[in-house]
Amino acid sequence: MSEYPAFLFGKSRFDQNTFFGRFRHFLDVIDPSTLFVTEKRLQECVELLDRFKQGTLPPGVTNAQLWQAQKIKQAIIHPDTGEKIFMPFRMSGFIPFGTPVVVGLLLPNQTLTSTIFWQWLNQSHNACVNFSNRNASKPAPVSKFVQGYLGAVTSAVSIAVGLNVLIQKASHFSPTTRLMVQRFIPFPAVASANVCNVVLMRHSELSEGISVLDNNGNVVGTSKVAARHALLETALTRVVLPMPILVLPPMIMAALEKLPLLQRQRRLILPVHSLVCLAAFGLALPLAISLFPQMSEISVNQLEPEIAMATDCKIVTYNKGL
Repeated sequence: MSEYPAFLFGKSRFDQNTFFGRFRHFLDVIDPSTLFVTEKRLQECVELLDRFKQGTLPPGVTNAQLWQAQKIKQAIIHPDTGEKIFMPFRMSGFIPFGTPVVVGLLLPNQTLTSTIFWQWLNQSHNACVNFSNRNASKPAPVSKFVQGYLGAVTSAVSIAVGLNVLIQKASHFSPTTRLMVQRFIPFPAVASANVCNVVLMRHSELSEGISVLDNNGNVVGTSKVAARHALLETALTRVVLPMPILVLPPMIMAALEKLPLLQRQRRLILPVHSLVCLAAFGLALPLAISLFPQMSEISVNQLEPEIAMATDCKIVTYNKGL
């Protein structure tokens, strides 16, 4: 099989029915090189894809050019709104803009103030990413975003501070054990807050429903059942996502800090810590979002009766969001 198969508009060039296919697809989605695409280049990609749909492609255009154009468009433009996603909140910007926050979350000897600050910053970034990459087939007022943001940040800070206070009061822990446990506190705090964040930032989908599409990409109706599936799948990815990011670095750093080099050169600890976090983040993000395809399928028998009556398709699709 060639690296670039025959181009299919709106489809992935990798098999979305397998985890490995989705993993390769999302490596394209999170490719940070798309952050540097110029406005001119973006418009060229959009125009090329429009000409493909109209059947007016100029001679000599290759499948590779079409796939690359679609990759760039999908990385920058929201599939439902057709608008550009602000750079720090694109999935391709999640690692570059999120890594400094992860480093801050995992700094040892956190004070109450620093814990609150880093949890607030992390959940603020997550809230904006969740909102920017939501299913936007139905409009949602800004007030819904504000309510969700306040709830998500409050839950994250409360959980993290509560766990920190419990550890501080655990007097039977030795200082070394307490430091190690404190390093792992961010994971349960972030994982539980991430779920709250997704649900609160996208809860309007549950009440309004999301669009479901037939085999030709036509909207056949709005489904609250599909919305529940979309939020559940996204919430599960947000539980898996922080596992490697917040669990592996503390374990790796505990071993590395015993090395003679880092014992002598303590100023190297923060740069090494940052590199370890970057590597863990780069591994965790594509693994987590590859658990489910972005365009998920569901049987019409599982949906509302009016959906089944509106189409002859047995299986319909919906945009899960990222």
